[in-house]
Amino acid sequence: MENGADGFIDAFSEYLSDGLFIVPTHTWNSVCRSNPFYDVRSTMPCIGTLARVAAFRTDGVRSLHRAHTVFGKSAAEWVEGEEHSASPAPVGGCLSRLYEESGKVLLIGVGHDKNTYLHAVDERLQIPDRLNPEPFTITIKDHEGNMLVSPPFHTHFTAAADTCVSEYYPNYKEAFEYTGAVTYSQLGNALVYVCDARKMTDTAQRIWAKADRDLCISHEPIPAEYYR
Repeated sequence: MENGADGFIDAFSEYLSDGLFIVPTHTWNSVCRSNPFYDVRSTMPCIGTLARVAAFRTDGVRSLHRAHTVFGKSAAEWVEGEEHSASPAPVGGCLSRLYEESGKVLLIGVGHDKNTYLHAVDERLQIPDRLNPEPFTITIKDHEGNMLVSPPFHTHFTAAADTCVSEYYPNYKEAFEYTGAVTYSQLGNALVYVCDARKMTDTAQRIWAKADRDLCISHEPIPAEYYR
């Protein structure tokens, strides 16, 4: 891609000039129970080139929440107060508010196992067994070098699953297609999932209202009668 990750961010920021462009800049691999420290100015994201570039661009605002960087006129307002978050995707946080704003999630060349927004759905719907019952606090160095301490922070954790539940989020694929929550497009050689945050949430709510078991702890299709 011309100009690499910077060119990608430039293009999307220009296209969304009247809105917001949010890039995941996760640090879960380095900011953790054994190393509970996050420096917004230097902690490196752990999920690839785009994240590593986005996190340190001067035209973006990196959240004190440790999970995303936002580009746009109201970016600072969008992430204000996120240092007080007690979980990765709380109601009222950056990701969760995509529901109220009818925002879109683009999965470029990846599937729903990388759809971090679905963690926000889990938290909004209060799905059982999704947060670690043993929290820890995180020391945060902000943009001015001030030291802050997070509230007791509950990471995502599912005791009943053998891995992160996101590995089983592809179970939603057929349901999201049926309800029109996800459509598909192309960007270069990559297949793009265009995901409507509100429709995904409403579809999941419909499914979980009928579910008699945890639907994201194994590769098991979600029964069609749960969403039709």
